[in-house]
Amino acid sequence: MLGSGVFMLSAAVFFTRSVGLSVAQVGLGLGVGAVVGLLSGVPVGRIADRRGPREVYMLTLAVQAVAMAGMVLLHSFWLFTLVVCLTELASSASQAARGPIVRGFSGPRPARFRAYLRAAVNLASSIGALLAALVVQLDTRAAYVCLVLGNALSFAATAYVVSRLPSLPPVPAPRGGGRWSALKDHRYMVITALDGLMSIHGSVLVFALPLWIVGHTHAPRWFAGSSVLLNTVMVIFLQVRTSRGIDTNVAAAHAWRRAGGAFLIGMTLIGLASGAPAWGAVPLILLGVGVHTLGELLYAAGSFELRYSLAPAHAQGQYSGVFRFGGGLASVVAPSVLAWLCLDSGKLGWLLMGGIFLSVGFVAPPVVRWAERSREKEAVNAVPSETASRST
Repeated sequence: MLGSGVFMLSAAVFFTRSVGLSVAQVGLGLGVGAVVGLLSGVPVGRIADRRGPREVYMLTLAVQAVAMAGMVLLHSFWLFTLVVCLTELASSASQAARGPIVRGFSGPRPARFRAYLRAAVNLASSIGALLAALVVQLDTRAAYVCLVLGNALSFAATAYVVSRLPSLPPVPAPRGGGRWSALKDHRYMVITALDGLMSIHGSVLVFALPLWIVGHTHAPRWFAGSSVLLNTVMVIFLQVRTSRGIDTNVAAAHAWRRAGGAFLIGMTLIGLASGAPAWGAVPLILLGVGVHTLGELLYAAGSFELRYSLAPAHAQGQYSGVFRFGGGLASVVAPSVLAWLCLDSGKLGWLLMGGIFLSVGFVAPPVVRWAERSREKEAVNAVPSETASRST
């Protein structure tokens, strides 16, 4: 995440300033790559379940290292699109393969373990953002090449770290489970759809908020970048504390409900900054970002719990791929949705978007209870058939 944090925040500048592509070409290529990347999670996750997640994860990291290093050789739009597609495919596959590893090494307190992971990820991304700012400030071909190769090296270093972990043997799959059980699990698909809707919140602070501050408020322009620092600091220091007690499906669903309320309040406060004087807009935005981040902390803790707990042990990789697909699809459509509601519709749009988050949060508890009851019935029905089979 340290290497990715550097690259993600300066990739567009690298492709336009160093490679020589137009902004439209960069946007199109990255969009195609994002869509292609969504397709690899489920099949690679299934391979990780059957072959062992550590080995598959190491392979995806190696592919990412090679693809990233190849970016220094880019000179045309089509080659750029090809490399971006390969990078996104490997990235999506990597996240699916990482799911069973997180489940396997999370120990007796998985919620706390995953909270530490998310805090570490945000800390690494923050350091990466500082390095990215330095590279963009230098704005030289040599600086951009060092940035790209440094990111490639980070994938290689991560592959080495993963190679030092014990191998996790695949969990035997029950008979009659089917090859693509995750795609046929309509209960999990509904949870994935709800998670996708909630995950749109991630684009609020990095996409909609800067444009809102610059184009619709009297807050100083420099505040557009620095306001998100509050979010990063809160995630680093509060994610572990917020995740305490969110270690069951019921607790996770209620965390989503509280997150929906926090998103509504936070987005309402941000929307009210429009038309207020600078001295009033700044505290409104800061308070809105703070409340929004509380919702993000609750959402993340609940999302992690539902993602792993509702997935069977033998198919963690495949189910992680499905869950990743929901969030990935949301990230593709989020800019358009937020531009239409929050930026074009003004204060009312911010309120409506917050209302959508609130609605998803209220729907989550009954949907999770429905999913749990269905699984319990399946488990009860499966016992007699297994006993009869052994008797025969």
